[in-house]
Amino acid sequence: MRFDSVMDRKRSKDCVSSIESSDSNSVSDSTRSAPFPDEVLERVLSLVKSHKDRSSVSLVCKDWYNAERWSRTHVFIGNCYSVSPEIVVRRFPKIRSVTIKGKPRFSDFNLVPKNWGAEIHPWLVLFASAYPFLEELRLKRMTVTDTSLEFIGTNFPNFKALSLFSCDGFSTEGLASIAKHCKNLTELDIPENGMEDLKGAWLSCFPENFASLEVLNFASLHSDVCFNDLEKLVGRCKSLKVLKVNSHVSLDQLKRLLDLAPQLTELGTGSLLQESTIHQLPELERTFAKCTNLHTLSCLWEASPVFLQVLYPACWNLTFLNLSYATVRGGEELAKFLAHCPRLKRLWLLDSVGDVGLEAVGSHCPLLEELRVFPAEPFEDNQFHGVTESGFVSVSRGCPKLHYVLYFCQRMTNAAVSTVVKNCPNFTHFRLCIMNPHQPDHVTNKPMDEAFGAVVKTCKSLVRLSVSGLLTDRTFEYIGKYAKNLETLSVAFAGSSDWGMKYVLSGCPRLRKLEIRDSPFGNAALLSGLEKYESMRSLWMSACNVTMKGCKLLASEMPRLNVEVMKEDERELSKSDDGDQADKVYVYRSVAGRRSDAPPFVLTL
Repeated sequence: MRFDSVMDRKRSKDCVSSIESSDSNSVSDSTRSAPFPDEVLERVLSLVKSHKDRSSVSLVCKDWYNAERWSRTHVFIGNCYSVSPEIVVRRFPKIRSVTIKGKPRFSDFNLVPKNWGAEIHPWLVLFASAYPFLEELRLKRMTVTDTSLEFIGTNFPNFKALSLFSCDGFSTEGLASIAKHCKNLTELDIPENGMEDLKGAWLSCFPENFASLEVLNFASLHSDVCFNDLEKLVGRCKSLKVLKVNSHVSLDQLKRLLDLAPQLTELGTGSLLQESTIHQLPELERTFAKCTNLHTLSCLWEASPVFLQVLYPACWNLTFLNLSYATVRGGEELAKFLAHCPRLKRLWLLDSVGDVGLEAVGSHCPLLEELRVFPAEPFEDNQFHGVTESGFVSVSRGCPKLHYVLYFCQRMTNAAVSTVVKNCPNFTHFRLCIMNPHQPDHVTNKPMDEAFGAVVKTCKSLVRLSVSGLLTDRTFEYIGKYAKNLETLSVAFAGSSDWGMKYVLSGCPRLRKLEIRDSPFGNAALLSGLEKYESMRSLWMSACNVTMKGCKLLASEMPRLNVEVMKEDERELSKSDDGDQADKVYVYRSVAGRRSDAPPFVLTL
């Protein structure tokens, strides 16, 4: 690819995250000699870790471009279809670590049809010849098969780290291939994946002399693992720092693992609801007391109050506590736990803690920076269930450093949100999810416009925002006017007219991702972003009022964009009827052109 003008260089800057320019003709034609040798410049640039900063560096001049090209060892690709593997290997010859994201985020909510794409295997085939020294592969929302996992194990002899997050298509047979072939593996991290659990003895496939693991996370597996194999593996791996097991590991088994690995810094427990006797509790407490390095504690399936107490001695240095799998009810139980966590900065909870539980958070967590409250019963329609605006305000009063919130609730008020952001004005991520669509302020019965208006007016560092509840175009007018640093906006069941989307697209200069579902925006709204989309990573619209005609107009005006239209029922699409509603629309920039693996129900215009 060649980009001849300065404007093209600027537009390509964040198109593929770290692959902003495709050859040396896309940088300045400066002929000034380098002020120091290439080796020195490459060494200096190797110390720059941010992919955004490295991308900017590569555009300074040819010398810097080449130095950045040869010194880069890690590449981040925010959309697997924004660039081809051929472009990646041509641009960067010495990559050892790759991070790739695949399907749109709404695939987490089953809004992206199955078999949509994002397969990793074509990338691996090319990497095998270009990067035989590849050491790390981190994938999110990609389709990964057992064949691909075996390919990794047999083609990359120095492979060390595999992380699969929200991926699908593989099974425990693939994990067995990784265990068998990757002799230098230090990390196997497989959380929240849609894998097929064949109940195989995959842990036994690690060689008997294998001892290099530092990270092992199989919390998302649904069946038993052979505990004898797990115990032997943990005992051999003296450098193990992260261990997260599934709910089939009993409390007594967990104790045996901790006796072998007191050096752990992150622990995902098994089930804490066991048939252990009361006489065993002191012994368990002594085991946890030896885990003085723990800073992260998670999972805690089926945690009962009695067995939560055995964790207290290990909580003193915790900075991250994930209770999103544990049904902790009431404030007293949670308050006792949090009283042992004075250094806590990140806390994930279920809304079963209630407002009383959140009052405990406000009382015991003065250093808290991130709070996520998930619904224990997401399909329950009782407005008195879970947490409300009262708990939200309580947290904000006691946690002045709070800057990241994900809050699921049944009801909210404008006044409460205004109070929260007044108490915590430094929010960078504000994700309020009122679970009943079109829910107004439950006290005044007015729209929630002033709530989100307060957020964007007060929180000048805001980069991510999720809006919900009964909203009019005024909310989006506020966003366009005040949210000047906003990068990601998620909208669900909100808005009055096309003007709402127009306000956002014309007013948020740093917007990179816009996600919209079940909202009234139509063709006029879609086409209002013609000057914006090339500086964005992606746009998602589903269940809106966009038609095939509007999508075709966008594609014709913006040839650099891939405009994908998907049918809700996965029927084969054609371009014939302009009046057909475009059920799902995914728009993204690409230097690779339209993809060749689109299924029949995906039409790229």
